[in-house]
Amino acid sequence: MRRIRLSLYAGLLASSLTILAFAEAQATASSPAISLPSDDDIRNILAERVSTLAGQDDGIGIVVGVIGPEGRRVISYGHLSQGDPRPLNGDTVFEIGSVSKVFTALLLADMVQRGDVALGDPVTKYLPPGTRIAERNGSPITLLDLATHTSGLPFMPDDASVYDDSSAKESAQKLYGFLSHYELSHAPGAEWGYSNIGYWLLGQALASQAHTDYETLLATRILAPLGLTSTAITPSPPMKARLAVGHNAVLQPAPPYSSVSIYSAMAAAGGLVSTVNDMLAFLSVCMGYERSPLASSMALMLNSHRPIDDGSEQALGWVVMREGKSDDRLIMHEGFTWGYASDVAWDPKNRVGVVVLSNQLAGIGDIAHHLLRSNVPLETPTVTKHTEIKLDSGILDTYVGEYEVEDEGLFKIVRDHDFLTIHVPPGWGLPKFRLHPESGRDFFVADLALRATFRTGPGGRVNELLVYPPRGQHALSAHRVIAPR
Repeated sequence: MRRIRLSLYAGLLASSLTILAFAEAQATASSPAISLPSDDDIRNILAERVSTLAGQDDGIGIVVGVIGPEGRRVISYGHLSQGDPRPLNGDTVFEIGSVSKVFTALLLADMVQRGDVALGDPVTKYLPPGTRIAERNGSPITLLDLATHTSGLPFMPDDASVYDDSSAKESAQKLYGFLSHYELSHAPGAEWGYSNIGYWLLGQALASQAHTDYETLLATRILAPLGLTSTAITPSPPMKARLAVGHNAVLQPAPPYSSVSIYSAMAAAGGLVSTVNDMLAFLSVCMGYERSPLASSMALMLNSHRPIDDGSEQALGWVVMREGKSDDRLIMHEGFTWGYASDVAWDPKNRVGVVVLSNQLAGIGDIAHHLLRSNVPLETPTVTKHTEIKLDSGILDTYVGEYEVEDEGLFKIVRDHDFLTIHVPPGWGLPKFRLHPESGRDFFVADLALRATFRTGPGGRVNELLVYPPRGQHALSAHRVIAPR
């Protein structure tokens, strides 16, 4: 069950599954010499991936950027959107999801360098007076705990929704309200657990200390000094004109990250848009090809790290995989939103890096890691197109209730106006999702590759829910324990 949860994190807004695959491939191999494939070879990989995902649909595409001692290259496949013939390129804008956390971590490192904050400071030191944040056994959550995903805070509040229609300001208040009642299950710093809400809190603390808002602080301290003119939380009109249209797990246009208030309030965790060219410029400073006042802060990001239970390490923002010798490392971060996927990976020893950005919610981290490590195999992803049908309200009502999987928790099916929502166990760290019917008993989630099927027992009563998690795991059988009266 733990592998399922890790895969869910990876399938949406984290990087665990790709890291696990990379670790397995590297278990008996030391870091090989880097020989990046040719442009034609990379383009063939992209063409095959897009064809696998979407057939001839010209609304799906991928852009790859590589950087090394010989310079930079950008290779792309696909078009800006359905019916728009403009090809994707290094200046095409994508949502980069959780790769945004690397920028938040860099902001933290820069403020440490300036003496504004210290990694060991309790986060409450920089929050509004009276803000309650959980402690455990007298140990407060520190900035380092937040930046290394060891705070003990969950991935997301368990009542968050993709369809939250409140304002971003109200959502921030809800997040503070959630934190005021949340109780930690273990001491901060003791255990890794990927947390969007933790990075949101980190961004709030840094902005409060600087007496400004997070967006302004990031633009002033990080984006402008690095010259990243196509990276932003709120894209300019010219950037919007270059934005590739995002597509969800069933290849339909996806809502922008900023349109869902609970997520737009969490820009520090996943709210940035960027381009391959900007991300290559970012990596150029990371690897020492370009000078920058932020170079020392980038180095500081890798000086503090804590273990992840798959054998990798969590630095400030970055995930670090060690291979053989202690100086052989691969540094990475993956990101997902409702319609985009991103991956940034680089080898500090060989000074080679890769950026992969896509406008469809399907993992592309294997491409980045395969380009850097040829012995890491490419995956064979599949996307199944679904057709939604209309069901009578009486049928929907028969499915409402709670369904339990032993040692995993409760799946709750809730009626919300004229549709159903599924609430997965809190340990999965996912919001509630809308269920779309494609038959009388089969439902799909458009926001990620999650499916559900209801089964009946004697007398025709619904007594079982089969949940098919993302990434191809076997179905979970959840037996009904509570039905509506």
